[in-house]
Amino acid sequence: MITPAFELTQDPDFLTIVIKVPYARASEFDVYFEGEDFKFYAKPYFLRQLTLPGRIVEDGREKASYNTDKGTFTIRLPKEIPGQYFEGLDMLTSLLAPKKSRSAKPLVEEIAASAELSEEEEEEFDWEIEQTPYKDSAESSLPLQYCYGFGNLRSGVFQRLQDELSDVIDIKDPDQTPVDERRRKRLAAEAAKFEPDHYLADFFEDEAVQHVLKYKPWWVDAHKKMTALKGKSDQDQDAHTVVVFSEEEREQLRKFTNKSYLLDKRSRHHVYLGLIDILLAYCYEIRVNEGDKNVESSWNVRKLSATLCWLESFASIHDVLVSFGRRVLCYPLYRHFGLVTRAFNDTVMILQLGKAAVLKCLLDVHKIFAENDPAYILNDLFITDYCIWIQKAK
Repeated sequence: MITPAFELTQDPDFLTIVIKVPYARASEFDVYFEGEDFKFYAKPYFLRQLTLPGRIVEDGREKASYNTDKGTFTIRLPKEIPGQYFEGLDMLTSLLAPKKSRSAKPLVEEIAASAELSEEEEEEFDWEIEQTPYKDSAESSLPLQYCYGFGNLRSGVFQRLQDELSDVIDIKDPDQTPVDERRRKRLAAEAAKFEPDHYLADFFEDEAVQHVLKYKPWWVDAHKKMTALKGKSDQDQDAHTVVVFSEEEREQLRKFTNKSYLLDKRSRHHVYLGLIDILLAYCYEIRVNEGDKNVESSWNVRKLSATLCWLESFASIHDVLVSFGRRVLCYPLYRHFGLVTRAFNDTVMILQLGKAAVLKCLLDVHKIFAENDPAYILNDLFITDYCIWIQKAK
């Protein structure tokens, strides 16, 4: 069975689902919907289950039509509560029901996630992480393996990927290197790399830098539109209409496997700060290349993000901003502090636009890494999980 391409839109009273099923027989299809559940079948296409963010009802107003030219079914379903706004209709991965796993471990994680995270996510996120004094670990006959990746959930990965290691990250032997030592080595490497002459040249001869500072990425106009819409209406849903996903992005969302992440408070803190670090690096890349990708795009993003390049786990936003500023002044072609502050502003705009804008940027990073060998490893370690997680985050 094939999961069809689909998209969802809404008006105050109806939810509209457009399902692309070329080569299917229009006379042979089944639709099931009740409450928050929706299923669709038209051989060989099977939309096994969508978990909707609001309830729909069967009351005689529902309609379905088939466009033979486009090969699409359009299904209009009444909302149980007229006027209710359904959040996250463009978060396609989270709408798809989680696939059953043959392993017992994900099932345990899923139950724990629903029991614990539902309560935790209701709380306002505390950006002040708890600090604990450093303690020397007891000596052991077995070598320790230190964690990294999204939520620090991975370890032992680079033991299997020694050949690709040096081309992706700067830290050597991360499986045997604790976080504090990674940070010391990173700061030493940045200090050794900083070139005063390069910095001064970009500072005084800044025609090229001033040119890219004037570039306006897509989120600038989107932010202006969102601000204008909020000025006219108190309804937050207007902000969600300014970010539109391409068909390629929607297809990638459908390819992701929906899953939950069991993260404690400290891990969630690292995840949020890592997200800011990755967005800053991405904003720099988009601006200096004026939206056009090139062979250096992958290098720019991963080199400017200490999260990706040094497997850093930040403790505060201040540390994230300082790290990014140092790396911009040490590594890329243009080493100008104006680009640092502009990346700050760009990242703020993206975050204010909401989850859809953040997801759109992460999907672009995912594409950049997927097209670069061996940077695709960073998708496995970070970006894919970020793309799935952000759809359910507050």
